[in-house]
Amino acid sequence: MTRKIFFAGLSLSLVLALPSWLAAQGEQPTPQPQSAPADQQVQTPATNSSDRAMQPSQVQPGQSDQSSSSAYQPPPDSPPQAPPPPPTVMRSDRFEKDHGEVEAFADYLRFTPSGTTTNYVGVGGLVGFNAHPNLAIEAQMSYDFARDFSTTTTNGVTTTIVTTSVRPLTGLFGPKLQFGTSSPFRAFVTGKVGFIDFSTSNSGVVSGNSFNGAVSGVGGGGTHFAVYPGGGVEMFAGWFGLRLEAGDEIYLNNGTYNNLRVAAGPVIRF
Repeated sequence: MTRKIFFAGLSLSLVLALPSWLAAQGEQPTPQPQSAPADQQVQTPATNSSDRAMQPSQVQPGQSDQSSSSAYQPPPDSPPQAPPPPPTVMRSDRFEKDHGEVEAFADYLRFTPSGTTTNYVGVGGLVGFNAHPNLAIEAQMSYDFARDFSTTTTNGVTTTIVTTSVRPLTGLFGPKLQFGTSSPFRAFVTGKVGFIDFSTSNSGVVSGNSFNGAVSGVGGGGTHFAVYPGGGVEMFAGWFGLRLEAGDEIYLNNGTYNNLRVAAGPVIRF
């Protein structure tokens, strides 16, 4: 009987306490997320330099731009290197002194008109400019000293001997094809065209007037068209050299006349 009274009292107590317990459960606050401890460092996602460069600047006035300075900078002990200079083409002295040449030469002309032979000697000058290391354009002029010719005339009673001095003046212009430009020795062939003029004088003395008379007579009756094929060699020691040349000086005067021509002299290369 006592046990029944105990269980009846316990049941009555639970029924009376249940509404109060339910009300207390409804008033409890919603649980909040726990904050990280103060001594724990908050980790932020890492961003690369390109992301930082794309973000707008947050620098306040008076502050340095730390975000821009965070870009890559070379170490202080290795300053930026300048780009290497473009490769240069090395030019030897041979090319620097091979724009052209000038020459003073001694001239020999073996003049053979109508089966007779006359040997002339003279002097001349030449200037040439290189259009290519293997091709030059040259102009030259030579003046051969007078040789005397005696002409005998008779009228049946008396005989007269007349001495006449003849001076050839030659001017030629044309290309020169040269080989061996990389060495101090080179060979060449040339083909020039121009004129040869024969001036006459009764004086055998060489003077400036005789040369002027030969030049002024070019284009007159003693001037004939000339062609000169030839060749030779040149030897250089730096800018100074020696040139040897030989060829056939051909001129037209109611026929074709071949004449051996040889020239030699010092040459300066520039």
